[in-house]
Amino acid sequence: MRQIVLDTETTGIDPKQGHRIIEIGCVEVVGRKLTGRHFHKYINPEREVEQEAINVHGITNEFLADKPVFAQVAEEFMAFIEGAQLVIHNAAFDVGHIDNELGKWGNPRWKNTAAHCSVLDTLQMAREKHPGQKNNLDALCKRYHVDNSARDLHGALLDAEILADVYLLMTGGQTDLALGQDGQNSNKGSDSGLTTGIRRIASGRQPGRIIVASEAEVAGHNALMESVEKAAGHSLWPKG
Repeated sequence: MRQIVLDTETTGIDPKQGHRIIEIGCVEVVGRKLTGRHFHKYINPEREVEQEAINVHGITNEFLADKPVFAQVAEEFMAFIEGAQLVIHNAAFDVGHIDNELGKWGNPRWKNTAAHCSVLDTLQMAREKHPGQKNNLDALCKRYHVDNSARDLHGALLDAEILADVYLLMTGGQTDLALGQDGQNSNKGSDSGLTTGIRRIASGRQPGRIIVASEAEVAGHNALMESVEKAAGHSLWPKG
């Protein structure tokens, strides 16, 4: 299954009150492995960002002034998520904002999210798995021992990467994760700016080198096992 772990940042809470998306961050998971592919864009919302929202994510009106509007990144974004299962924490919020942007864009091919993707809400999953407990992303990071020390402020790409870790652990464990060596992902969509310090998942790693014991090492092992067997009357370890 191809899954896209997704997060957004916005100018405010309710798209019905005119609030818009200002950042989209997605990471790709295939076969329960992070592939290293991601999509990340900052977006000019064509309106002011509320101060309360700035306090949460730190993205200012000045920073967004020269960024593309949603219509300029929409085709690339929808092509990236098409056919995947979206994994989102509090999915109603993000999907509501995405569908609002698609409606404003007005492209008849991309009418709404549900027509192109299925959605899995990790907040609902966490509430079912941990009833009566805090289930925000920070609480889940603490519960599943996921490092979120870089998360001083909310950020869509960073939160998507952290959520991917949490989701895989919450549903049975991760299978092939490693930290990147150069701090960069290998695929499209990254912007400069506020993403400094985000952890990256390494891709294209070579398999580990197999080291075979030499004849002298095998002989030494056998001699040791013989001495153990004589002293104990038996040996749990086979000879090489």
